[in-house]
Amino acid sequence: MASIVMTTARSHAADPLTAAEALVGGLGAPPRLAVMFASSDRDQRALHAAVRARLPATTRLVGATTAGEIDHDGLHTGSVVLAGLTGDFEVGLGLGKNLSEAPIEAGAAAMAQACAELGTAPEDLDTARCVGLVIDDGFRYKKEELLIGMLDRNPGVVLVGGGASNTIFDPSVAQTHVHVDGEVATDAALIALFRTDAPWAALRSHWYEPTGQTLTITRVDDSCTRALEIDGQPAARRYAELLGVSVDELEFGLPRGFSERPTGIRVGREIFLRSPWKPLPDGSILFANMLDEGAELELMRRVDMVQSTRDFFTIELPRRVQSPTAALLFHCGGRMWTAHSHGVVEQLSQAFTAAPTPAGMNVCFELFCGFAINTTLTVLAFGDSNPRASS
Repeated sequence: MASIVMTTARSHAADPLTAAEALVGGLGAPPRLAVMFASSDRDQRALHAAVRARLPATTRLVGATTAGEIDHDGLHTGSVVLAGLTGDFEVGLGLGKNLSEAPIEAGAAAMAQACAELGTAPEDLDTARCVGLVIDDGFRYKKEELLIGMLDRNPGVVLVGGGASNTIFDPSVAQTHVHVDGEVATDAALIALFRTDAPWAALRSHWYEPTGQTLTITRVDDSCTRALEIDGQPAARRYAELLGVSVDELEFGLPRGFSERPTGIRVGREIFLRSPWKPLPDGSILFANMLDEGAELELMRRVDMVQSTRDFFTIELPRRVQSPTAALLFHCGGRMWTAHSHGVVEQLSQAFTAAPTPAGMNVCFELFCGFAINTTLTVLAFGDSNPRASS
């Protein structure tokens, strides 16, 4: 019988020492792993040092900058949320650097380091007992290549997480940071690799349904992130035609554009969201993920944002994880844009209070298993295999 439990604390204090006192003191008993989600307007190194100094040497610490923080009271901005995990697990940490220039190598190095801390090699990981929490520098846009490196020696390992972010969503003027046990880095990615017999699951949720209508990416640019042609026609013009709107209405976050009718890719019976981001002046469309020429994508349709999120926490998550006790959340910043455009941020925040002991952040795009995705909530949840004994 095994379980993992989590406590959380939140502080809005600007001073790093004051915030650290409140955060670490609010966790109660010392955790085995602490995960920190910190608003991007803070001195990250000072905050990390203050929190690290107040935790026991036996507690590992990871974290990231956010575009908003999440806990049992819902969605927040300008705060720090610290989650403390205790229970029946081991954890190994890895940090891969130089993400922008060598993302595959960064992913492989991070995975190898985390596995070494668990006393094993990546190819020998027990995929039934091991799961990886991954946070990358979201502003580098290197998730696909990072995942290739992390999964190279064992493609069966489940990975889930998202990109460190910033409330200023502009890589030309802002940075994102990841935190790993005494180090705060940019242009890097971390993995916290869990080994446990407790119930766990990697999950994802989005507020779209398939329409059965498809489009084909017929020409892409050299970066494989811009669709030049869709269905053999200029990409932006064709997408606007499919939606019945003007090209000027397409950009993600506008009420009739990409956030209402994004695209998804079918993998078996699953659909992973890989949405367009913005139309460009040359008539192409910038996507948040890499594209293949000839790829067929399905147009999706938005459903009730608030109800679908609440149902995920109250129905789907408990169905997948026995007696859920902890949920680490990676919530797409694009979902927040959509919630703002429809005036439902407060209601969405309330839906998050239905999650079992949540802690997380608004991220710069998400990852799930071997896929870089977007417009999605990804979750690593843990539970209790014998709740009666625990109570």
